[in-house]
Amino acid sequence: MTKENHDTIIVLDFGAQYSQLIARRVRECGVYSQIYPFTISAEEVRRINPKGIIFSGGPASVKAPGSPRPDKTLFSLGIPILGICYGLQVMSEMLGGNVTCPEKKEYGLQNIDIADRTTELLKDVSDKSQVWMSHGDSVDRIPQGFRVTATTPTCPFTVIEDSSRRFYGVQFHPEVVHSAEGDKMIRSFVLDICKAKADWNMGSFVSDAIESIRETVGDRRVLCGLSGGVDSSVAAVLIHKAIGDQLVCVFVNNGMLRKNEAESVLELFGKHFNMNLQYADASEAFLSALKGVTEPEAKRKIIGKLFVDTFYSEARKCGDISFLAQGTLYPDVIESRSPSGGPSSTIKSHHNVGGLPEDLKWQLLEPLKDLFKDEVRALGKELGLPDELVYRHPFPGPGLGVRCIGEVTKERLDTLRDVDAIFIDEIRKAGLYDKIWQALADLLPVKSVGVQGDERTYREVCTLRAVTSEDAMTADWYRMPYDVLQKAASRICNEVPGVNRVLYDISSKPPATIEWE
Repeated sequence: MTKENHDTIIVLDFGAQYSQLIARRVRECGVYSQIYPFTISAEEVRRINPKGIIFSGGPASVKAPGSPRPDKTLFSLGIPILGICYGLQVMSEMLGGNVTCPEKKEYGLQNIDIADRTTELLKDVSDKSQVWMSHGDSVDRIPQGFRVTATTPTCPFTVIEDSSRRFYGVQFHPEVVHSAEGDKMIRSFVLDICKAKADWNMGSFVSDAIESIRETVGDRRVLCGLSGGVDSSVAAVLIHKAIGDQLVCVFVNNGMLRKNEAESVLELFGKHFNMNLQYADASEAFLSALKGVTEPEAKRKIIGKLFVDTFYSEARKCGDISFLAQGTLYPDVIESRSPSGGPSSTIKSHHNVGGLPEDLKWQLLEPLKDLFKDEVRALGKELGLPDELVYRHPFPGPGLGVRCIGEVTKERLDTLRDVDAIFIDEIRKAGLYDKIWQALADLLPVKSVGVQGDERTYREVCTLRAVTSEDAMTADWYRMPYDVLQKAASRICNEVPGVNRVLYDISSKPPATIEWE
């Protein structure tokens, strides 16, 4: 939405698992970055006019038939290029060097020896700096015009460059946290070699986005499904700042929200931000539809379909609407690209309101589609949203319905709401909330014998879970201090009538998922 006003570094994706991380590292330098498939034409790159290009890593072997190759004309555009891992190898191969497939692969930590201190790429990097290697192929002859600037004991061409053409390559992954000074290398490439202006920040984004929203919407009206989550909340506040009461928000209460959440959403957005907010309490309808259902996927489908039906039923009451606003983020845009490498208009059904009925001819308005999650949080702060919402842990679309293992009933949901509220409260009191990616409680479909008040009880079992993660693709269980667990468990058993046993989940992802259902 706002990229036209800023210098840009583009990342060409060769199938790497770290492409998004590369783009994020560039943005951490204050420079806008965007990811494109490696198939992008030189003509399109010329139109974008980036200050620099980064070739990502990738799983393929450069020597394999049909392995990914960028448009060779890219090397004639006069734009600086940084090749990372596979990006280094494909650049070397295409410019006249050679790559081999040695028997010995290299994975893990290494320490680089800087061979030439005149290199601008490594000017702020210490000798013996730790880097993360992950490659099978290796360069065994560099192209003409290149020189070696760093090595490791097992890799003689760890960092190479042709400074006259401003082509650079590194065999390791500077974007990952395991490369101790990788951020310095990326910063040197982006700011010193590419001469990009570091003016990408949320303050500039807000003013640019407001101008763009007003220009796009004009005097028409926008509908937004407000869930109380970070993405939809930030999108709603941004759009409201741009067009005021032309925005209509619909908030559907599916009965599976956290304790006092409906009241909080109505207070914050209806009263504090003074939005045009339409509230639909459909909790009874959801509970009725879920009666007797225990299979996880069936529950998700029922909740999802009924939410869409309820949302559109409410939408029809809103009068003439031209746009549907969604909190689509940049990772959603990247992940929904078609297999051919082109952008796809597919809306991820688990993330957004999809499946527009034919009689609702709305255009999509996605003001956050250029942002990563951490940038959305920074934008939320810029817009004046409270920390409790901006830094809120991820929460599933079906809500507590998928944390109430087994049948979903109002009684069980109320029990789980109380358990969840106590657990989160104790984590916050201990100052641990912001150190944890996600904390949650599940109510299990089993009962256990207990003793409370000198009486035998037979009540439900709950499990507490907390994980650390960077992107939810993998997660490790959080080593919760025993005193925090003890306080939470004691309060749960004393304050929640339906529970007499508390467990703590120590499963990582994989093999387990973060959520139980």
